[in-house]
Amino acid sequence: MTAKIITVTSGKGGVGKTTATANLAVALAQIGQRVVCLDADIGLRNLDVVMGLENRIVYDLVDVIEGRCRLKQAMIRDKRFDDLHLIPAAQTRDKNAISPSDMMKLGEDLRDEADWVIIDSPAGIERGFRNAIAPADEILVITNPDVSAVRDADRIIGLIEAEQKEPAKLIINRLNPAMVQRGDMLDAEDVLELLAIKLIGIVPEDENVIVSTNVGKPVALDEKSRAGQAFRNISRRLMGDEIPLLNMDFKDDFLHKLSRMFK
Repeated sequence: MTAKIITVTSGKGGVGKTTATANLAVALAQIGQRVVCLDADIGLRNLDVVMGLENRIVYDLVDVIEGRCRLKQAMIRDKRFDDLHLIPAAQTRDKNAISPSDMMKLGEDLRDEADWVIIDSPAGIERGFRNAIAPADEILVITNPDVSAVRDADRIIGLIEAEQKEPAKLIINRLNPAMVQRGDMLDAEDVLELLAIKLIGIVPEDENVIVSTNVGKPVALDEKSRAGQAFRNISRRLMGDEIPLLNMDFKDDFLHKLSRMFK
């Protein structure tokens, strides 16, 4: 099997795409898949921190492109999974250091190294975005359920279509059911109606995401986290499994259960 290349992207705000990249990679590795993460956000390297690998970097993406090291020399093995690797971005260069054709060649070189290559795209729609989507077989657009983020996502989707890529799939991030119920946040149906692309997952608001990011331990490793479960479910959907969406009705807490006992 040659690797499937997936790019994770979002609008200018970022809205958790790097966290999503790390968690999808970890979730796939948990089920025995060989995964290479590729940080294409040159100049603003963060994927290594989210994965807890920042102290192990020797070579980076630009070193590979410019021939200063072999591909495997730049691949950092994750501490938890032997078949999960990261190719970090360069911090001291800018996005013009590589081109879409460079990324396409690198993508082809990586196809024999893994089952999945997951690219963390820079936020926004500049050169780095075009670099990141160039080799992609599939593109995941991540958005928060607020008006400005959804508008950014709509622009991203239009650019993906202009590049004649396969239709993007959508991850709705940080959905807060209580805010939706109060009318303070768009619900999933609103977002889907506005963007008109296939939904592949909804990640609920979860304070564990921030905690896990700060310690370099992706939340997909946390069996008790609802966000972690959401990312694990998305990874299974990427593999073609029919996995239902999480129940986003958080009313089933202790007080709600207690109140039902007296009805």
